[in-house]
Amino acid sequence: MKFSVSKEKLLEGLQTVQNVVSTRTTLPILSNVLLQATDGQLHFTTSDLDVGIRSAVEVTVEKPGATTLPARRLLSIVRELPTSEITVEVDSKNVASIRSGPSFFKILGLPEEEFPPLPKFENAKTFTLRQKDLRDALKKTAYAISTDETRYVLNGILFSFRDNKLTLVATDGRRLALVDIELEFPRSHEGDVIIPSKAVSEIARLLTDDGEIKISLGENQAAFEVNGTLLVSKLIEGNYPNYRQVIPGETKERVTLERVIFHDAVHRVSLLASEKSNSVKLVFTKNNLEIAANTPDVGEARESLAIAYKGRDMAIAFNPEFLMAPLKNLSVDEVFLDLIDEMSPGVVKIQGPFLYVIMPMRIS
Repeated sequence: MKFSVSKEKLLEGLQTVQNVVSTRTTLPILSNVLLQATDGQLHFTTSDLDVGIRSAVEVTVEKPGATTLPARRLLSIVRELPTSEITVEVDSKNVASIRSGPSFFKILGLPEEEFPPLPKFENAKTFTLRQKDLRDALKKTAYAISTDETRYVLNGILFSFRDNKLTLVATDGRRLALVDIELEFPRSHEGDVIIPSKAVSEIARLLTDDGEIKISLGENQAAFEVNGTLLVSKLIEGNYPNYRQVIPGETKERVTLERVIFHDAVHRVSLLASEKSNSVKLVFTKNNLEIAANTPDVGEARESLAIAYKGRDMAIAFNPEFLMAPLKNLSVDEVFLDLIDEMSPGVVKIQGPFLYVIMPMRIS
């Protein structure tokens, strides 16, 4: 196998697939990237057995072939090469010689046969949607994925295909983010899958604001085809909890807030929230919102915002990180905070198919 390629193209291909390479693997082959040179293209594939990714760049192929080389080491070598033109030649023992200007490197690889193949998707249910819509929906939900490994079904995002809608839901049990995307598909394609967080972050990285993404769902795997890259992932097995139960029905008060001003005020006040209780208190009085935090041995912080509020006086406390998370990831100017009482969940909404439920904290 022999090919020549520009440094920029080789870097682009390696950087697209290198995040999937596992740092803690007992199988040496999983530290490698599979390189396949054929028909003027070089294909890059990496896998950790749960998530796999394949991408390609244009190269000049002198002799087609395939090998696997240590992914992170290869990337660090290519980054440092002095000239743009790189030639790679691999012998029958999977020893790669890399030449660039005055530089020469030799790396030992492993045969391609050892590399686990990516799953095939035959008779899969397929959906096509705009990249922009999925990118926006992931940004609005992914921060609420649980990192608690004992609650395995929550370590990903629920993709629920029903009633010509794709609903994305993420929750960690203390807050829940939900977005709907209008999408047409046959009734036979309805169903729910849970995409694990590693795959979610890889998809989010690949998406742009133009073009479409194709999603294929197999038995226990999902595939995402976007911008010439294929990402496949195992699904999380198990039943996602009934998230509809968590969403409050009737709310009593709706408060309209300027997103950035509200976020910045909560952020400033949270600097004096105690590490133990980690809460900020929102006190609603006529046309005023006071945001307060205090830590007995440290001090206290307060900030007032003028708001249009005509309801009864009320105080409710939230975890400031949870309160700021949707505000950071939304792009609209105006958000609504819907409340029932001091002990019921609050709901952040916008003019659009998004909601975020946040559990209150006890006010001491």
